[in-house]
Amino acid sequence: MMTEEQDLPENGQNSKSSDNRPIHLKSPKEVLRPVRPPAAPRRSRHARNPWVIAFNLIFSVAILGILAAGGFFFWGSQNYVAKGPLEKTTRVIINRGANVRTIGDILSRNQIIESPLFFWASVRVQKKENQLKAGEYLFEKGASMEDVVNKLVEGKAVIHKVTIPEGRTSQQIVEILRENEILTGEIKDIPEEGALLPNTYTFDRGTSRGEILDRMKADQKKALDRIWENRVKDLPLKTPEELVILASIVEKETGQADERSRVAGVFINRLRQGIRLQSDPTIIYGLFGGRGKPSDRPIYKSDITKKTDYNTYVIKALPPGPIANPGLAAMEAVANPSVTKDLYFVADGTGGHAFAETLEDHNRNVKRWRQIEKERLEKEGKENKEKKDDTKG
Repeated sequence: MMTEEQDLPENGQNSKSSDNRPIHLKSPKEVLRPVRPPAAPRRSRHARNPWVIAFNLIFSVAILGILAAGGFFFWGSQNYVAKGPLEKTTRVIINRGANVRTIGDILSRNQIIESPLFFWASVRVQKKENQLKAGEYLFEKGASMEDVVNKLVEGKAVIHKVTIPEGRTSQQIVEILRENEILTGEIKDIPEEGALLPNTYTFDRGTSRGEILDRMKADQKKALDRIWENRVKDLPLKTPEELVILASIVEKETGQADERSRVAGVFINRLRQGIRLQSDPTIIYGLFGGRGKPSDRPIYKSDITKKTDYNTYVIKALPPGPIANPGLAAMEAVANPSVTKDLYFVADGTGGHAFAETLEDHNRNVKRWRQIEKERLEKEGKENKEKKDDTKG
């Protein structure tokens, strides 16, 4: 029997491997014996270090976080500009003091956005939470989250208007503001006469009536300072307040833009010559004050001589204060009046006035106007009679 280390002859010669090592033959018992797998290589001491293990874990989590964040950012950016759920144009009011979460809830309830949380996250990521503005907003059908956020940040609210006509008293202006249902707040005190600048003022929902009055006062002061600075230098007016007083009279005397400077010129000429202004609107203000004359109350002859602080048929020079709030055009007309010798004017029946330098010419104009008025009243009476006859028939 062969031993394990005995070489086998081949062709009568001892066999050897190609690398000159002897071939080791196994016995049948050894062949059947299970072979042990080679031992695993020993791990590096660095690999077994807990700091290395922790670093590897943190690195892996960071990579997964970056991938997740990238995916979320991609999803968010797509949804941010995507068409929103709104099916029709909708009006929404964002009250002052509302925070981001409250605004998100309001938008969600009105189906302008789907997720208040996504709205909140979008605003926070862009650091715009303190830039959202209150107001009344109109959101179009299908508005995206981007459209919604931009509109709130830019404050593109619905704009409302209130028009204050020239020549209204401060009391009448307050009544106009009180009747406006969109404005808020109460007005306790009537502003001084002549302190407000009539104009059309824009505002958004939530604006108070007091804020409109403050704007009117500021605009009036700014305009008056400019006009007074640019006035002609030989006016018989000592202060900007006197300019407003005379402008209020001019404003009430004519609504014709091309007549204001000439009417102002008449009053300037009268002031220079010490002639009473004799303006009918001052009679009315002296009798009724800021509430104005009732529409069915005519001016009687006895009113002309009735003594009041404002009746320029009785007092000399200017009244103690404005009789209304004049507009820009009237104040500019007083600051730069027409240079004429006119001392009189009277209505000409067409909405304008006839001017005269002498009392004789003025009396003729008055006579003509009275004839026109007589014919007008006769015509109105005839028309009213015909209407009554038609009703009876």
